Amino acid sequence: MLRIENICKKYGEHTALDAVSMEVPKGSIFGLLGPNGAGKTTLLYLMSGLLRPDEGQVTFNDINVRLRKPSTTADIFIVPDEYELPRVSLSEYIRVNSVFYPRFSHDDLQRYLDVFGMTEDTHLGNLSLGQGKKVFMSFAMATHTRVLLMDEPTNGLDIPGKAQFRKFLTEGRTPESIFVVSTHQVKDIEQVLDHIVMFDNSKILANADMQSIFPDGKIDLERYFNERINQQTAE
Repeated sequence: MLRIENICKKYGEHTALDAVSMEVPKGSIFGLLGPNGAGKTTLLYLMSGLLRPDEGQVTFNDINVRLRKPSTTADIFIVPDEYELPRVSLSEYIRVNSVFYPRFSHDDLQRYLDVFGMTEDTHLGNLSLGQGKKVFMSFAMATHTRVLLMDEPTNGLDIPGKAQFRKFLTEGRTPESIFVVSTHQVKDIEQVLDHIVMFDNSKILANADMQSIFPDGKIDLERYFNERINQQTAE
């Protein structure tokens, strides 16, 4: 269980998150949705333990992630929206970084790379944005950490790449895994989400199971978000 308890975070006078609480159960693909600047990225970094909250805490299996204990960091992987891969060969990157993740699977990494049309025989410094995203996502999935946090993971992916990413999520899920996807491009991932939390103006606008929102299976999260915004305005 990943638990967020009364989290508050400010950047100067700007409030990024205001008294946010939620629980992310095991075995789920969890969506953090909302416009840019709504606090989604901040929450991901708080979940990873890389950012300190002003108030509240985030725990994974009852351990405060901010303590950065080895047992916790080995089980949490974050894929930022923007990152710069080192100018080394992919094989060297794998050799150096895979040792930190005890369930890393080289066979699975190769499978993900093959599907994306990438190979291990490449240099990270020569990749385009989309190619880099495919390689980094392949490595992230291959770590098999119980918590995988992804910020705008479909940015830079072409249409086939987005479809394959959705397939990776559904096939890579286990009863123990927690996948948290932050995005404002809801159409890219709405079909694979189990649960969503929508943000607006640093607060939670909606926190609901997808089945309860769309019992007929006709998913349209953009329409749902706009309806909640209008409802909040009316109140």
